[in-house]
Amino acid sequence: MNAELLVAFIDDFAQHNKQKSVIVIDNAPFHHANIVKDRIEQWAEQDVLIWFLPKYSPHLNIIETLWRKIKYEWLKPHDYLDWDTLNKALDNIFNNIGSKFKIQFA
Repeated sequence: MNAELLVAFIDDFAQHNKQKSVIVIDNAPFHHANIVKDRIEQWAEQDVLIWFLPKYSPHLNIIETLWRKIKYEWLKPHDYLDWDTLNKALDNIFNNIGSKFKIQFA
């Protein structure tokens, strides 16, 4: 992923968008590239607003919560024995999120 792809995705979304929308993005360096910043006003005119998560706010970024649960609760020490074991453990987690592995956001 890079700034050019992000702009292309948002441009495509904005072109087909039928209602006011907000895209929430984190602070990856390419999210703040000039090519992105230069389009924010144009997207706003198309009813697509860009909202940046505050810095150092992992509690607001759902993927951060998911990775924390995976790393500190769902993966066990024996899952790190080798690459294949880790891949199988991760496949098991990703295939069973919502049933065997659940996150309560409330």
